[in-house]
Amino acid sequence: MALERTAVNPVTWSIDMGFNQGEVVTGQTRTLYCSGQTAMSTDGRPEHDGDMAKQLALTIDNLEAVLAGADMTLANLVRLNVYTTDVDLLFQHYGVLAARLGAAQVAPTTTMLGITRLAIPGQLVELEGTAVA
Repeated sequence: MALERTAVNPVTWSIDMGFNQGEVVTGQTRTLYCSGQTAMSTDGRPEHDGDMAKQLALTIDNLEAVLAGADMTLANLVRLNVYTTDVDLLFQHYGVLAARLGAAQVAPTTTMLGITRLAIPGQLVELEGTAVA
């Protein structure tokens, strides 16, 4: 059975922000739970200290790498958790994430949380996802 996604949006304001209130997924054969990804180099060094736009772009790249390792893409995301140490700064650069999700034609259910800090000092944003194929 082919994967089918049905958006559930009892209110529609979230669609303009690039996410659905809920999604019903049927025909699922595999689920990938992705650990939180940050702006780390391939050898485990934090990158772009204090630069939200660059950190966000690399964080998405790292999430895509995990997805690719499971033969998936951003289009397979059904859940995205966004953690940030600065919500206001993230909103200034949120278009980076929205554009990548839009290009993948996906609007996963999303939660954004402002937190005190991430595990690696200097990191500003972390993305954690769930994908199905």
